Amino acid sequence: MHVLVVYAHFNRDSFTHAVLEQVLKGLDDSPHTYTVDDLYASGFNPVFTAEDAVQFLHESLPEELLEEANPREVVLGAARGPLRRHLARRWLRGKDNREIARALAEHLPTDVKAQQALVAEADALIFVAPVYWMGFPAILKGWFERVFAYGFAYTLNRAGWQGDLEGRIPMLSQEKALIITPTFFTEEEYDKGWRQAMDTVICDWGLKMAGVKDARHVYLHAVVAAGDERRREYLDEAYLLARDF
Repeated sequence: MHVLVVYAHFNRDSFTHAVLEQVLKGLDDSPHTYTVDDLYASGFNPVFTAEDAVQFLHESLPEELLEEANPREVVLGAARGPLRRHLARRWLRGKDNREIARALAEHLPTDVKAQQALVAEADALIFVAPVYWMGFPAILKGWFERVFAYGFAYTLNRAGWQGDLEGRIPMLSQEKALIITPTFFTEEEYDKGWRQAMDTVICDWGLKMAGVKDARHVYLHAVVAAGDERRREYLDEAYLLARDF
């Protein structure tokens, strides 16, 4: 398999980075190939903007919703200045709403398309990141919001656009995903429902409902309070998880 390793921590001296190093050693000792996607190092922008929102003007929209979205006006509104508006009108000539939506799908931000290409060529995904506020760091949360876009990770049928969750159509096909997260709090605290809440959002909603066949989340609990021996055990575990992935 080819594995995409998505890493989210700003400090190369952190325990999370030590976990990443062990994951990569494990993959080196496995039959897999891999690519590392270091979000902080690459300067990935996690902020979802109007440029990203164009994803929802998708050719799969029901006709009445596509008409209501009015992609023709979206194009004209984005054209600043008389010359650009003139060129936009020429480009729009003879195109119906679905043709316009199909063309707009090619104009996602370039950083998003680059990230989507990394995901598309991967057979499996590994995420290495700390827990922030019982979820992912903002840079990784924003990565999901921007990269797992409508038309790439999922679409909706008519029932989905009416609010029925069964109408969400997965588009990814990766065999598996592994999430490894060092935590500040103990396993006993996560047993009080926090783990279940995180796994529902991250594994079930974020990955499986996008089409990833299996998702496993491994927590390395209370790394600050753990002693050196326990932290070494965690690093050994990270190595084995990747080697045997």
